[in-house]
Amino acid sequence: MGQTTHRSAAIRDGLGVGLAVGLSGLAFGAAAITAGLGVAQACVLSLLAFTGASQFALAGAVGAGGDLVAAAAGALLLGGRNTLYGLRLADLLRVRGPRRLLAAQGVIDETTAVTLAQPSPEAARTAFVTTFTSLYVTWNLTTLAGALGTSFLGDPGMLGLDAVGPATFLAILWPRLAGSAQLRWLAVAGAAVALCATPFFPPGVPVLLSAVVVLAVLVR
Repeated sequence: MGQTTHRSAAIRDGLGVGLAVGLSGLAFGAAAITAGLGVAQACVLSLLAFTGASQFALAGAVGAGGDLVAAAAGALLLGGRNTLYGLRLADLLRVRGPRRLLAAQGVIDETTAVTLAQPSPEAARTAFVTTFTSLYVTWNLTTLAGALGTSFLGDPGMLGLDAVGPATFLAILWPRLAGSAQLRWLAVAGAAVALCATPFFPPGVPVLLSAVVVLAVLVR
């Protein structure tokens, strides 16, 4: 199979994943508004943070009345895994100069998975750019659409939209847990830490504590 065929397959994979996952931005936009954030705040989070699990975690903690600092710290720790992805992708992508800042923004679960699945370095770089671009654009547009739509509803909780954030958060995490018993045990341990800490700490702090435990184990 030639390089052209590899690149065509990489583009197809990247567009498929980017568009499909990007639609989850609708759920984040709705969850952010339900949590009490504004449309502009939801959009800025998607533009700058651009990591679904962290964004949903922050919105959930804020919606529960948690301290913004604790909620942000928990979201940053959940996003810390992207640093490990970056270390793995650095030699493969070979990005130099100021472009490294842009590439770092795109290092998330989906771009890493599609990039590493390619059979050649050239196809891998094509897959990364395609997945990042399509997912970033789709995620931000659907965040705006979800936030605007939910903001016109008056009380989103009346329609049960307060459950959208946790449900989508679980949907994002589940595929990563289904294929690894080790990750499932790690998730159970993190959940146990959060549940045990909930009666004793304000909202946002239990998530922060569980994220510290999980990240420490992953780094080790």
